[in-house]
Amino acid sequence: MSGRIELTIGDGIGRIVLARPEKHNAITDDMRRELRRACLEIDDNPDIRVATITGAGDRAFSAGSDLNGLADIADIWAFRNRVEYAAVVRDIRKPVIAGLKGWVLGGGMEMAIAADIRIAGRSAKIGGPEVTRGWVGGGGASQMLPRLVGYGQAMRMLLTGDPVDAETALRIGLVEELVDDAAVVPRVEELAARIASFSPTAVQSTKAAVRAALSTPLEAGIRYENEIHVICMADKDRLEGIKAFQEKRDGKF
Repeated sequence: MSGRIELTIGDGIGRIVLARPEKHNAITDDMRRELRRACLEIDDNPDIRVATITGAGDRAFSAGSDLNGLADIADIWAFRNRVEYAAVVRDIRKPVIAGLKGWVLGGGMEMAIAADIRIAGRSAKIGGPEVTRGWVGGGGASQMLPRLVGYGQAMRMLLTGDPVDAETALRIGLVEELVDDAAVVPRVEELAARIASFSPTAVQSTKAAVRAALSTPLEAGIRYENEIHVICMADKDRLEGIKAFQEKRDGKF
């Protein structure tokens, strides 16, 4: 990695840091490629059970795509590849926790809503300003945002381009927790460590089942959950979970 996307691994956690603070962690094409490699490493590495993604510095999680770089792209397919970086975060099979401070805009918001859990600092301002620049975001905001905050709130945010503050984001369901800025990374780490202590089979199966609920009819989703339940019950972690319950201790997975 060049230092613009940093990936560190330890204690079952893969930690991605968007590391371009002097430019509000705006995503360049090189960063997009590095982010893809980091996400693939997280997915493929059995030592990683949970992923976190944060932005370097205090001013921004990410301001989205570097617009100066976008102005130079003439080929439509190159442009399409350039703006789809949120998809690689969304496609990680393991839980992803995003820690948000400062500006979370455009593709930065799309990366945040591609995560499974969002912890926001009080300075967070989250929005999709693409309509004010003459285009529609290409990283999933029009599809994922209504699922998180409802149709009306999503339309208000995307049609005006106005960001919401952290308290509003918590109220409408855009983030799951609101903490002081200094507590964002510690809280992300605490939550990631807790999830990483559980059975990887159970954790990844839970994510798969809940994600399926976003696009699956109820009865089909319940059948899918039942199939995953059977798979988990056939896994060796089930025996450790039962034994830990009987011995009144935490499971060792």
